[in-house]
Amino acid sequence: MSNPLLYVAAGLFVGTMVGLTGVGGGSLMTPILVLLFGQSPLMAVGTDLMFSATTKLAATASFGYSRRVDWRIVGRLASGSLPGAAGVILWFFWMRRAPNVENRIIPECLGVMLGLTSIGLLLQNLLQQLGLKVIGGWLERAERLKLPLTIVTGLLLGIGVTLTSVGAGALGVVALLALYPLRLTADRLVATDIAHALPVTLVAALGHASLGHLNLQVLACLLLGSVPGVVIASRIVIRIPATVTRPLIAIVLAFVSWRMLKTV
Repeated sequence: MSNPLLYVAAGLFVGTMVGLTGVGGGSLMTPILVLLFGQSPLMAVGTDLMFSATTKLAATASFGYSRRVDWRIVGRLASGSLPGAAGVILWFFWMRRAPNVENRIIPECLGVMLGLTSIGLLLQNLLQQLGLKVIGGWLERAERLKLPLTIVTGLLLGIGVTLTSVGAGALGVVALLALYPLRLTADRLVATDIAHALPVTLVAALGHASLGHLNLQVLACLLLGSVPGVVIASRIVIRIPATVTRPLIAIVLAFVSWRMLKTV
């Protein structure tokens, strides 16, 4: 492993971004591990998922203490995301004798997921307006559809997160904005998204760890920097305007997406 302080610094940066915006776990850490530290895609995804699960545990505890989590929505998402995560882990198990295939597929999927995340961040306001329009025009129908749509959204997030470690943050926020534009305020939106990301990333991380996709030394250094960052940042989330952080993160993710697809 290269200089441990570099991993600590990377963990601090990503942990702070997770606490401030709900974005940054897989969206930033997996590309950092692959592009800057030279980790294999499989090892990067597995290590990052365990990192994300531990980081989100601290953030969820902080948000839960301040009662900003909508646990009903978390349950709906998890009923789809956990089976999705388990299904991908089974696929990794079947493909364990062909790691080259996985390491070739993961960067492609990662690049696509990062691109979608970037677009989703830039279109958050539009999606929220569309959600408000749907609710305003077809209130009863929208309410009936919310449960199955939330479960399907969770399923897609669970598959994407386990395959690439990306999606639980930014795409989860976008989905919640579209499905629940009136129910979730800005701080409750981030809190609910992170609370749902905890179980799905934990299941995915344990699955990857059981297959040997985990670097404990790297994980320890990342956590040393990230836990203080995410706890402090999650306490000041309502003071940071999304109009400042969202476009900047979207630009960064678009660039990283291009770099990942270029390396394939």
